[in-house]
Amino acid sequence: MIGDIHTLPIKEKVEKGFIVIKGTEEISLPFILTDEELTVGDTVDVFIYREKRGNLVATTTLPRFTIGEYGWAEVVESLANLGSFVQIGTTTDILVSMDELPEQQQLWPEPGDKLYVMLQVDKKGRLLAKPAKEIVFEELYNFETDLELNDKVKGHIIRVDDEGAVMITDNQERGFIHHTEHDKEPRLGEYVTGRVIEVKEDGTLNVSLLPLKHERIGDDAQFLLAYIEEANGVIPFGDKSDADSIRKTFHMSKSAFKRALGNLMKNGKVEQRDGKTYLRS
Repeated sequence: MIGDIHTLPIKEKVEKGFIVIKGTEEISLPFILTDEELTVGDTVDVFIYREKRGNLVATTTLPRFTIGEYGWAEVVESLANLGSFVQIGTTTDILVSMDELPEQQQLWPEPGDKLYVMLQVDKKGRLLAKPAKEIVFEELYNFETDLELNDKVKGHIIRVDDEGAVMITDNQERGFIHHTEHDKEPRLGEYVTGRVIEVKEDGTLNVSLLPLKHERIGDDAQFLLAYIEEANGVIPFGDKSDADSIRKTFHMSKSAFKRALGNLMKNGKVEQRDGKTYLRS
């Protein structure tokens, strides 16, 4: 019953709405959950779920997909120690449990990200959304692509792990992003833009979220310059600084940092002294 669309008769009108009947079960259909003109005796299509207090509730705002089906759902909120709430087109947001999300909370989806989920009901009768494992996407993937090296691709991240991330492009190609091919690890559900660095024989892609090197030097140099300016003209970093500290602070590799620093020094923007970098006046 929960998580499905039903065509049910209206038994009676009460103070705050209507009562619809499913077998022997009486279910509340509040006025605020319908915009239809209804009367007792009508039949109405409703989506049924369980509200926070545990009561069954019906709504005439029908979702894009129902129990046991997969569909794309937009993230509306993520809460620590709970999970992410997604919108499926009906009047209630559905929880994706933290147990179904990456262990690192910074990789959880943010509002506006999208997850491909299936609706399920747990042992307490609560409606939950479970993100699809990658095996589910094998039926969706397009393995016939005409993409070439450095072509741009856009799509959502569907898997993140220590090795890297997997995206499904807007054209439904599978794109693998190795952990060395991004400055900042993408979130589950994030919509990203990358470039093709390999088209494999099986039609899958290797993708980089990094710009081409000659483009990257300029972007990183501008970022670093802005960072130094905001730090009152000096940062405790130079070309000998620790790679891990550089990555944690600037979200870039040491080699990228050195290229950006060299760019700024070549253009007379900064100078190094005693292991620090100073803004030149």
